[in-house]
Amino acid sequence: MWQHEITKTIPLLSEKGELTQAGWARQPYPVYERKAIKASPLRIKEWDYYLIANDRFALALTVADNGYMGLDSVSWMDFQEGWQVTKSPMRVLPLGHTGLPASADRGTTASSGKGYGLTFLHTDGKELGPTRQLVFQMEHFREDRTIQGSVTLFDQPEESVVICTPFDKPGHFYYNRKINCLRAAGTVTLGEETYRFDPADSFAVLDWGRGVWTYKNTWYWSSASGLVDGELFGFNLGYGFGDGSAATENALIYGGKVHKLSHVKFHIPGKPGREDWLSPWTFTSDDGRLEMEFRPILDRAACTDVKVLKSDQHQVFGRFTGRAVLDHGETLQFRDLTGFAEKVVNKW
Repeated sequence: MWQHEITKTIPLLSEKGELTQAGWARQPYPVYERKAIKASPLRIKEWDYYLIANDRFALALTVADNGYMGLDSVSWMDFQEGWQVTKSPMRVLPLGHTGLPASADRGTTASSGKGYGLTFLHTDGKELGPTRQLVFQMEHFREDRTIQGSVTLFDQPEESVVICTPFDKPGHFYYNRKINCLRAAGTVTLGEETYRFDPADSFAVLDWGRGVWTYKNTWYWSSASGLVDGELFGFNLGYGFGDGSAATENALIYGGKVHKLSHVKFHIPGKPGREDWLSPWTFTSDDGRLEMEFRPILDRAACTDVKVLKSDQHQVFGRFTGRAVLDHGETLQFRDLTGFAEKVVNKW
C-alpha cells in the first residue's frame, strides 16, 4: 500500500476547516490550531493519554476535553495479582477551557476536581535532557485509599507516529501523535504500598489526540514498548475509524526511528460482540512485516451507556511474541513484550 508521507511544516487545517493533507509523518509537521476548526466547540475533542508499564504493573493517566464533557482518569493495573481500578471523574461542558496545549512537545496539561488532580509538565531534566513530568493524586481510589505519584519520562525517540485522518463528514478529522519507547522513572503510592518504575524495564507511550469526530465509531489500537537485544523497540497499530486510504497509523519504532507498516489486522477470538478477550490473539500485516501472538493477562473493561452517549471499552493487557521486519530488511524476533490491544465502541 502506497502511503502519503508529510515531510514539511504545513498548517493542519485549511480556511474551511478541512485537513490540508491526509497522511502520516515522522515529526509533528502539521501545525494544530484550535481556532482553525470550524465545528461547534461541543464537537471538538482533545486529549492527552499516558500509559506507563513494566511486566508487573501499569499506570494510565488521561486529561480529556471533549467539548460537552471533560474526563480526567487514573487507572492502575496490577498484572501479578490480576486486578485493575479505573476512576474517571467527569466535568460538564468544558468547551475547550481545559486549555490543552497545541503541541505534544510543549505546554502544560492540568486538570483537577474534588479530591483529585493531574498535571503533565515539560521540564529540563539536565543530565536526562528534556523530560515530561507526570504528577497526580486521587482520593478514595481503591478501598478508600489514595493513589498518588510522580513519574518522569525521558529518552524520547527521534521519530514518532503522526497521523492526519479525515472522516467522510465535512469538517471532521483526527490529528494524532503516538510517542512510544519513552523511558520511565518514578514512584506511585497506593495507601501504604509503594511501586517504583525503573527506567531499565519501564516504558511509556503518549497518545496525543486532537480533532472533530463523527458521532458513532469503533477503533482498534495496540501499543507496546520495551527492549529487543538491548535496543528500544515498540510498535503502534490501529484502524477502524475515518478514511485511512492516504495512510495507516501502523508502524514499528526501533533505534529511535519509525519503520512504516501497511495494514495490520487484529484477530480477536470469538465473534464481534461476543469476543473472548482473554484467549490468545494473533496479529498479521498484509505486507508480511509483522506477525505476532498476543497472550492476554488482564482486561480493563468499562462500559458507559446512557443511550445517546455510549463508550464500550476493552483494553486488554498482555505479552506479545513475534517477528518484525524493519524498512531495510532486518528481521527482529521479540518475546514477551508487555503492552496492550483494545477495541473501543463509541457514540459520542
